Amino acid sequence: MLAIATIGMLSATTLSAGLLLAFTPYLMRRNECFAVTIPAFAQNDHRLAYLKKRYAVIMAIITALSTIASLAAGAFLVANEEALGVTILCTALLVPIAASFALMLHNRQKVAALKHAEGWQAKGSHAAVVTAEEDLPRALPLAWNLLYIPVVLATIALGLALYPSMPDMLPMHADFEGNVNDYAPKTLGSAIGFPVLIEVFLAVCMVVSHWMILRSKRHTDPGAPATSALAYGLFARAESTFLLVSGILLSGGIGIVFLLSSAGFVQLGQAAVAIIILCVPVVIGSIALSVIYGQAGSRVFRKMQADEGFLADDDEHWKLGIFYYNKEDASAFLPKRFGVGWTINFARPAAWAIMIGFTAATLVFLASVFALVG
Repeated sequence: MLAIATIGMLSATTLSAGLLLAFTPYLMRRNECFAVTIPAFAQNDHRLAYLKKRYAVIMAIITALSTIASLAAGAFLVANEEALGVTILCTALLVPIAASFALMLHNRQKVAALKHAEGWQAKGSHAAVVTAEEDLPRALPLAWNLLYIPVVLATIALGLALYPSMPDMLPMHADFEGNVNDYAPKTLGSAIGFPVLIEVFLAVCMVVSHWMILRSKRHTDPGAPATSALAYGLFARAESTFLLVSGILLSGGIGIVFLLSSAGFVQLGQAAVAIIILCVPVVIGSIALSVIYGQAGSRVFRKMQADEGFLADDDEHWKLGIFYYNKEDASAFLPKRFGVGWTINFARPAAWAIMIGFTAATLVFLASVFALVG
């Protein structure tokens, strides 16, 4: 059962991630194509349509091959050929990402050349002003993340209640047949501290992501400031809600399943299957949000927008189409130019400080895990 669930999850993850990458050009804002700003009416240009279609077809083929490779990797892992299985799996996951980036850069050059040839240039810098901004939808307030506290407290309470019934040696790792092959001595740290630490770390990751959404520059189109601001607000609200729900589901679920496994109510292999099942709605939900809303609410915006809008051009600040560097922009976070989600302004020291701080927190987390169960 564990082997089937693992192979299924690996292949499904590769397939879904690859298809999302393949569909990315169709999720972007109406005045962007392969990380180049263009007039909205240019989206109907047959040359741009061809570039997007060709990108999608190539990525679909690469995704199919990577999915097959993921199935093979899962089979090798089940057969205890871990080195070969992990190598194939990492390749299967990384190749679509690398291919997407390379194709984006190639097409970006073609779109930029077409933009120059057609004279699709902004006349100047135009800022969008949205009145009654307090009436627009926003991301959930950060205070909603206090819901993680009862989740952690409930895990601690359950752990204390189950602790006396736990064996002296706690199962920590199992092979793909469900046979336990690694144990740790029972202590408060390994029995309760370990799952609580995982919950807290996941919660911190989700809270930081939520905070980034709240602090991000609000995307508005100068040609249609009201509708684009409304679409972005709906997008931010949906993404922050999804972060909160999925974070509570994963953190609470992982903690409870681990405690039940330690107390012997479920086998470790069954616990692993349960965690994989918990990840399924998170993956599906993430893809569904991307398809429904598009980047920064672009698909909502497309349905609501009738005006072609005005072209505002900031291509020079997007290095390689994905890295934003603008010293004159006070925003540390902003929506991605290619892909769904947010990125940082690499010209802001605050953004670098947050990245370094998060990396340090991750290292502390890994060291703490090793100290508790290593």
